[in-house]
Amino acid sequence: MDEQKIFEAMTDILRPYTKDAALLERATRDTHILDDLKVNSARLVDVIIKCEDVFGITVDDDEADTIRTIGSAVDLIHAKLT
Repeated sequence: MDEQKIFEAMTDILRPYTKDAALLERATRDTHILDDLKVNSARLVDVIIKCEDVFGITVDDDEADTIRTIGSAVDLIHAKLT
């Protein structure tokens, strides 16, 4: 799966956890999940679990700690899928 498809899937995964869904329309790889999208840290755990389900991957705690932006999530998922 290419990075653009992963990015699109990530925005779909983030949609229910984002305070203002309109923010996702302007999202880029540099969009910070906690600060820009106002996803709280407890919900970020739910996002990671959803990513594991959608992409069929496992994200360990150390890897989860590196996810701050949509791009960092895309990079991690892409690396696990290739």
